[in-house]
Amino acid sequence: MNSKQIVIGIDGGGTHTRVMVSDLDGNVLSYIERGSASIYKDEQATQNVHEAIAEALQMADRSCEHAQALVAGIAGYDDPSDLEWIAPLTELPGLTCPKWHVNDAVSAHSGALMTKPGIVVIAGTGSIITGITEDGQYIRNYDFHHYAASAARYISYDAVYETLAGHTNETDSKLIRLMLEHWNVSSINEFTAAAKRGFTEDRRERDKQFGEFAPFLTEAAEHGSSVAVRVCNRAIDQMKVGIELIASSFTSDEVAVTFIGSVVNSPYFYQALSGQLTAAGSNKRYAVVKPQFAPVTGSVLLALKNLSIPINEAIINNLRITAHSLNNK
Repeated sequence: MNSKQIVIGIDGGGTHTRVMVSDLDGNVLSYIERGSASIYKDEQATQNVHEAIAEALQMADRSCEHAQALVAGIAGYDDPSDLEWIAPLTELPGLTCPKWHVNDAVSAHSGALMTKPGIVVIAGTGSIITGITEDGQYIRNYDFHHYAASAARYISYDAVYETLAGHTNETDSKLIRLMLEHWNVSSINEFTAAAKRGFTEDRRERDKQFGEFAPFLTEAAEHGSSVAVRVCNRAIDQMKVGIELIASSFTSDEVAVTFIGSVVNSPYFYQALSGQLTAAGSNKRYAVVKPQFAPVTGSVLLALKNLSIPINEAIINNLRITAHSLNNK
């Protein structure tokens, strides 16, 4: 076997693109993080991914011809027609190995639960809930036409609307101050005027600004802001329903659930959602577990699996020694 043979794993999110190069024994040779892989979030998405792949190969002292397989988990891959913009993300000169493009949730599930049955809740830049049942069914909350509005920008939009609608009290004073500072306005009246103009004309820029406010909101919920608590609890309720919808297709009495993303792993969301699932979850008992690996490592595992390479303890241990294999998405 050519000792220079490699696989390429990609986690293409709405905020970051992460690329990992591994040999066929699971030894990670390089890891690169660059900008968004979604054309809906960044006009430079294709360039971002191309540069990340090229840099990862260079760092690993490998070239395109050494690649045996590539798996790319891409945010926004929800329909076969999406391949029109997704396939070009990995079209580099000389990179002719077999390529698999999947939704980023598939890579996340592969890494978090090591392809074992369970449910993965993703809430960060985007939001999706996925499950793989004991008989191998891949189920998304989207399949039910259910959506949990728990992505960073959505909870921020919700909080701003609540505030502008006057649904506030004395517990919200700090949140309101942070909100005004974030949008660079001096008063609620000025903020309302900006809102009536649509905040910002460019949708990407507007969504980015709202998404960046989410950490302030989840922290405000921890400190008892009525607006933040109400908004976060609404999102948590929707996430719980999505989990329970998918869990109804499992045969086991207990289902493993893991969380990925900045919103669902914020202290308020994590404690509230995990507490509700373990104390009063419907359909099943739920075991909330920590992700084993990050989504980018999940893509590496899928690439190895697609080459019919058994995922044994040696490969798992080799992957574990790399700091970037930790789920820090």
